[in-house]
Amino acid sequence: MNERHHTKQLPGGAWRPDPASPLPLYSQISDYFMNKITSGAWPPGTRLAPQRELCRQLGVNRSTVATALGQLTSLGLIEGRRGGGTRVADIRLAEVKTAAAGEDPDADSVSVTRSGSWNAYVEEGVHYPNLPTVQDINRLEYEQGLVRLGTGEPSPELLPGEAMTRVLAELSRQTLPPLSYEEPLGSLALRSAVSRELKKNGIQADPASILITSGALQGLQLIAVGLLPRGSTILLEKPSYLYSIHAFQSAGVKFSGLPMDKHGLRMERLAREARRTKAAMLYSIPAFHNPTGILMDARRRQELMDVTGKLGLPILEDGAYQELWLDTPPPLPLKALDREGRVLHLGTLSKAASPGLRIGWIVGPEPVVRRLADIKMQTDYGASSLSQLAAARWLEGGYHEEHLRRLRLRLRQRRDAVLELLEHHFAGLAEWNVPAGGFYIWLSLGTPVPLRTLFRIAHKAGLLLNTGDLYDRGDSRHLRLSYVYASPAELERGLPLLAGLIRRLQLSGS
Repeated sequence: MNERHHTKQLPGGAWRPDPASPLPLYSQISDYFMNKITSGAWPPGTRLAPQRELCRQLGVNRSTVATALGQLTSLGLIEGRRGGGTRVADIRLAEVKTAAAGEDPDADSVSVTRSGSWNAYVEEGVHYPNLPTVQDINRLEYEQGLVRLGTGEPSPELLPGEAMTRVLAELSRQTLPPLSYEEPLGSLALRSAVSRELKKNGIQADPASILITSGALQGLQLIAVGLLPRGSTILLEKPSYLYSIHAFQSAGVKFSGLPMDKHGLRMERLAREARRTKAAMLYSIPAFHNPTGILMDARRRQELMDVTGKLGLPILEDGAYQELWLDTPPPLPLKALDREGRVLHLGTLSKAASPGLRIGWIVGPEPVVRRLADIKMQTDYGASSLSQLAAARWLEGGYHEEHLRRLRLRLRQRRDAVLELLEHHFAGLAEWNVPAGGFYIWLSLGTPVPLRTLFRIAHKAGLLLNTGDLYDRGDSRHLRLSYVYASPAELERGLPLLAGLIRRLQLSGS
């Protein structure tokens, strides 16, 4: 089929009909959808977005979308299903005439024959799909004009562009760039640099105890599939970042959440829950917890090590935010207190220096990191050699420490500005913590609201939220606010708007 519709390409590859085209908007849309269907890009069973969402994506009104979908329905290309929305029909026997777009009825037609559809497999893979809201966030983060109030990455203006350019310039003067694979554990130069960096935080780990990963998230995935049997249980703080991803659930691992207070994970239920569930591991983010921002104090950390030591319970420590302190350095990591080899420690450069480098690491006993390295070699044959070279130079050249000093100052200013805005606009509406580091403020609403509804109306108003139910399915009163991505001007505009939306939602009783 010839693509005869006029297109308007948007940033990120999005498509919209062209209002300047002589072809009606609904015809452009139906042509575009028809091409997606007949080319196989949208196989049978593919669910179309709701009409309201299509209107937003395409920048047209409801009647235009309805007319376009009506044309496709009459051709047998799409069908409505009770409770299942609108989906691409099974068109193995359908003959799609281009006359639908206004051509001669005797003109060429397209006969579509399909012997099978990938859609039959989409829901059958072992890895669970993201939560619907997470899928929405991943897509909408690239939509122009949205104020991203919950994004867990530094804004481009906080990233060390100039310093990284100097690093890359230094590397460009080397005669032979690394174009081959690195060894299974990763570049020795980078592991040595990471070892020295860890020592600053009290962690003694030689390069043989360090595995380089493609970001900390890959570390979680390797541990989920490589160390834990299906049907096992891990204990974790509730709420927790792990509830928003499916690395462990997809590997058949179950969660058992434990409560927190302002000092971190509460201890009174830990031993009992570990015995009841026969827990295989405890996962914790002791430094500037995601999503609550809580910092586990030194006494609680030692208590955690003592209790888990008596239980013989291994610990997975997520140290993604360890170095992002704003007021005073945090207590020693759990790994620094470990004398039995019970703690696996995850680290990353993504939160402070560069999400795009995709460099993280796992620190642990040598047999464990070798096992995980073997699995990694079966999945991607190692993290990018060029990224590892740049990361090694970044750490070795003192760039990282210099950047952290500047970053902490700027994050402290942003945090204080957001706290002032909350005091002005959310007093009486919510309570919140004062984070001593990391990225997040955990906003607790005085009156619960339907968070999915709040997410939807906030998006319509130009705000993108991370709601508390992503981190605790039963939550109806929390938001994860980030002060690291939205600009100060966006925060000054977005937070008062959010407060107004919450008040209206609470008054409506929706």
